[in-house]
Formats: sequence, structure tokens, C-alpha cells
Amino acid sequence: MQRQNPIKTSKDSASALRVYRNAVWILLCMFIVGGCASIGRPGGGPRDEKPPVFVRSNPMPGELNVKRQRIDVFFDENVQLDDAFNKVIVSPSQTSAPVVRSLGHRVSVELRDTLVPNVTYTIDFGDAIKDLNEGNVLDGFALDFATGDVIDSLRISGVLVESRTLEPAQGMLVGVYSTMEDSALTTLPLERVARTNSRGQFTIRGLKDTEYRVFAINDINRDNKWDKTEGVAFFDHTVVPSVESIEVNDTLRTVEGQDSIVTRPGVAYLPADVLLTWFNEDVTTHYLMENSRPARNRVNIILSAPYDTLATARIVNTPGFEDVEWRDVALTDASPGNDTITWWLTDKNLINTDSLSLAVTYPAMDSLQNVYMKTDTMRFFYRPTSAEIKAAKELEKLREQGADTIAPPQTFMELRLVTGNTLDVYNPLWFESTTPWATVDSTKIRLTMAVDSLWEDVPIGVPHPVEGMSVLRRQIDFKPKPGQKYHLEIDSAAIFDVYGNPIDKFKQDFNVKALDAYSKVIFNVSPVDSTIVVELLDASDNVVRTQTADATGKAVFEYVNPGTYYARMYYDDDRNGKWSTGIVSEKLQPEEVAYYPKKIDARANWDVDLSWNIYEIPIDIQKPYAILKNKPKLKKGEKAPTDPDEEEELDEWGHPINRNSGVNSGFNNMGGFGAGGLKAGMNSLRR
Repeated sequence: MQRQNPIKTSKDSASALRVYRNAVWILLCMFIVGGCASIGRPGGGPRDEKPPVFVRSNPMPGELNVKRQRIDVFFDENVQLDDAFNKVIVSPSQTSAPVVRSLGHRVSVELRDTLVPNVTYTIDFGDAIKDLNEGNVLDGFALDFATGDVIDSLRISGVLVESRTLEPAQGMLVGVYSTMEDSALTTLPLERVARTNSRGQFTIRGLKDTEYRVFAINDINRDNKWDKTEGVAFFDHTVVPSVESIEVNDTLRTVEGQDSIVTRPGVAYLPADVLLTWFNEDVTTHYLMENSRPARNRVNIILSAPYDTLATARIVNTPGFEDVEWRDVALTDASPGNDTITWWLTDKNLINTDSLSLAVTYPAMDSLQNVYMKTDTMRFFYRPTSAEIKAAKELEKLREQGADTIAPPQTFMELRLVTGNTLDVYNPLWFESTTPWATVDSTKIRLTMAVDSLWEDVPIGVPHPVEGMSVLRRQIDFKPKPGQKYHLEIDSAAIFDVYGNPIDKFKQDFNVKALDAYSKVIFNVSPVDSTIVVELLDASDNVVRTQTADATGKAVFEYVNPGTYYARMYYDDDRNGKWSTGIVSEKLQPEEVAYYPKKIDARANWDVDLSWNIYEIPIDIQKPYAILKNKPKLKKGEKAPTDPDEEEELDEWGHPINRNSGVNSGFNNMGGFGAGGLKAGMNSLRR
């Protein structure tokens, strides 16, 4: 065998090594240049703002004679589920909750109840489905199929709001009964059900051409029927669903941005404008929530709910107090609803007792939901504070040193002017103390008003308690003059508390607001009704002032402090001076409520005169967005609604943004043949 030339082999190897090294350097330079060129974010086109698109399912929508327990739904992109346990709902009502999962492009629903023959099933996903990347929500998607030869395809749609505040009811159960029995609501599960979306809108699917009663419940225990402690709504009339042919207008936009309108046939399912207002009946459980002794001289009880009858007490198992009446040794201070009670102990021996036994009689509820007065023996213990223990030890030490007649330090009854340094022209002088008042000497109370450089005496009434207010509060009546400065002076011997403690000398200056510091707000409400009550609200939806409208529908609020306000009205049908809830057994709806749809800017020295037609705007979109607590979910890129008086909002193409969220606005009840409802709202059934 011929041997290789060693010199030639060495040269060839060196040449190959140089080629290899050059190739490595070239590749390394290419990577470096490529890396430099790729710094920054590559453009990927416009942001995805479209929800997932339905592709197919097994069974398919409207399929007949379905036997399978598992339903698979496929979309054009990866999807995820949001709170499927609460949002995905199956009709007819299921005893066992379905198992809902998502994987990739697929959502699967496994029904754990046995399929009922010859029944239409509806799986309503609500707004539980959204895409995986951007979270775009597919709202209102549902799938129907039948276990027999016929599928029921009719629908009832509407909106559910809270009766007192018109807040959209989110995630509440709405359903129907075909039976007309009044007992069905409490004894039978709803036959066909749906859940409200974030705007309170609902669509009940899979209905027959028959008569239904419509209800909504806040189904806390998830049994698909109503318990008296749950929220409820009912429609006043029976409903027969139907369908009609309509023409649908679609707007098409070219790549150049030009719009064109095309018309095509569609169907509309009726009714699409059922308005439900949910409420809680005045059925509350009565029981003792808390009993305590926060200080030596007082004991407290707190009850679960207001009640007309005041709780009482008597002393038991306490030597020396066997025949003592409770009212002789304690002063009662109750809240307006009698649900919070403080008993101020006035007997020194009782105060010094560390353990106090009382037989307390208070409202409770039996197993039949009847209220009765229950008596329990309660022990109220007091544990001295570290400061009290220290003071007692120091006093004992002084006594051991021979100081037997040491006077206790002077204790004063603390007093403050609730109205502060500025008094509204319509308010009296309100005082609040730390302990209950006992005696008042009005001759030692002096009120003066600045007139030029002098102070003139102002006649005042005797400080007196006000019914329904704490015993710690009193008021002084006088006629304040707008824009004037006053000086109040109370001598230390003028007021004593129930423990014999005087007030410390009290002096305070205050001003009464000038009339030009106020605004006047006038509402002209229509249609006119003698039962209309208007409520002026703050930015937190709390009632600031209340005024009954006169025979012409006018409600005037004098002396309104400048600021931003809102307004609400209700029909006081029972004329009891307050809003009243509904009663299901009497088929009594809650008193009707409406909101003024705009904010109200009250300015100093300015009259705001407003016309208010309460039926001009649909009930479900009357409440201003700024004071909504259950704000609807906004779509990607959608901005919060603005006040109707503010400048119109435009989208990125310069087109007006439609903020109308009324019944079925943007909510499909047209079988897939359109994106809007038949009506933007509905008139009340009251008149």
C-alpha cells in the first residue's frame, strides 16, 4: 500500500483550517450585524380588538336528536374562560353544575345531569369567553340544540336594574315559568334561565310559543328558586314570545375609509324590551349581634335590624338592686331604628360593679319567620384600663401616706358645636356632648351678633333635645341673619351632665353664610303627579336634600351649597314619606324611580332651572355614568361615557361614538342577523 506524502497532507490541513476560520468569522459578523439591525420592536400591524369568532361545534347550533353529554365549541383563535362557574348557564336548569373547560381553540362543556328527551337545551356563555392574547370578550354567545325532533327557538330579552338606584344588575339569574301558580317561584326551579351581563341585559332562549311569567332572583344558594331573603324581580304581565321578519341595515367600510349601507333580511325575537327592577322585601332576620360594656358608665347592645319596639332591660342577680327599676339607674339612648342602644348607668354603686347581670328583652325571630320579644340574661363585664389602674394605685398610695381627704380631679362635660364655624341659614345651632345632658340654665347662655363695631344680644330658645336623635345632642333655635358674625358664650354653670359634671367655659365665634353664597336648584318634573318626591344627590349617590313636588310638578331646593349634584325621584304611592320596596305575595312592585340624566353644577348666587321629563330617556340608561357603582365593562378602545351636555366623542376615524347602552343596544337578539335591538329602551308600565 502506498504511503501518503506527509508534507502534502500538512499543507492541505493548514489550508482547510484557514477556510474554516474565515467561514466562522463571516458567520459571526452576520450574526452581529443581524443583531444590531433587529434592535427595537418589529411592527406587527394594528392591535387585535376583535373577539373570537365561532367556527364550528359538536353538536352544531340547532342540531336535533342530540344524545351526547359533552359539547365542544371551536373558535378561530386560542380562547380562555373567565369565571365560567358563575357565568356559563344551562337551560333547562341543572341540578349538578356543568364542567366547563378551555384548551386552545376549543371550549368544552360536560353536562352532568342526564339529558331529558324532547327538550331544547341552551348553553349561554354570557361574557365568559375571551381570546387568549388580548382578552377581547365574546359577549352574548349561546348554543342551542335539541334532544328530540323539534327545537324551540323563541326568546325573551330585556334589562334588569336595581329598583332603588337603577344600578345594572350584573350576573343575576333571570328565568321563566310556564305554570301560572303563584307558589312556583318558591317551590319550583325556573324552567329556562339566563344571566345578566355587565349592563344588566339578558336573553332567555329556547322558548316555546306559549305564555310565560318572567322573574329574576339573586340566587345566593344556587337552587334556581327564590328564598325570601334573596333579591327578586317580577314582570307585571305574562309574556308570549314571538318572531317577526325585518330588514337589517349593515354599514360596510372600504379600505379607503368609505362607508356604504347594505340591507338584508333578518328576524327579530320579541319581546326585546322587558324591564325588571329587582328589590329585597322588608323581610329581615332579627337577632342580637353584640353586647358590650365599653366603659364603666355604659353598656351597649347592637341588633341585626331596626324594629318598632325598643329593647328593655332589668337588673338580675345583683345584691342590693332586687327591687330597683332600670329607668331609675340608667338612661336610654337609642338610634332612630332602635337597632343600636346605649344604656348610660347613673347609679354610682352600679357603675362601680365590675360584673353586671341584665335580663334584656329584644326582638328575635322564630322558625316561622315571626318576630317576637325574646328575653336573655346577659353579663356585662368591665375590665379597668391601665390608666385607671395606675390612677387607683396612686390614690391608694397617697391615702396610705395620710391624705384621707384627697379630692378627685375635676371632670368636665365636653361640649362642641356640631355646625362648626360656618352656619347654613336653614340650620339651628347643634351641640353634641360626651355624656348625657341633665340640667340647663338658659340665662347663662348668651348669643351676640356683630353690628358695626358693637355686639348686640340675640334672643334664643332653651337648648332642647330633638326626637329621633341621640340624648347627647341638643339644639338652640334662633333666627340667623345671612352674612352676619356671631359670638356664643356659655358659662360653666349653665350645663351639667347626669353625673353632676359641669361644662368647661365655652366660647365660639361663627358666621352665617350670605345668601349670595348659595345656589337655587329648580326641577320642573313631567308628567305631573301629586306623589313625586325629588332627591338631590351628591357625587356618591347619597341623598343630600329631599323635596316634594308641588301641583305643577315643581320641586325647589333653596340654599344649595355650590358643587356638583345629581338628582333622583320616586313616586310616593303609599304617601308614607319614604321610598317603599315591593311585596311579591301582593304582586306589589317597588315604588318607581327615575334619575335626572345629567350632572347639575350649582354655582354661588345662581339659579339652576331644569326641565325633567322622566320618560324621555330609557330607564336603564338614565343614571349618569359618573355615579354608577356597577359600571359596565368597556370594550377595547372604548372610553367611558360623558355627560350629554359635554362635547361629542369621536373615534380614531372621526366618527361619533355611540354610548347608548339601552335595552338590546349592541346586544344581539336578532338571531345573528344584526347587532342592534329593536328598541333603545321602554316606557314604564306605571301609567
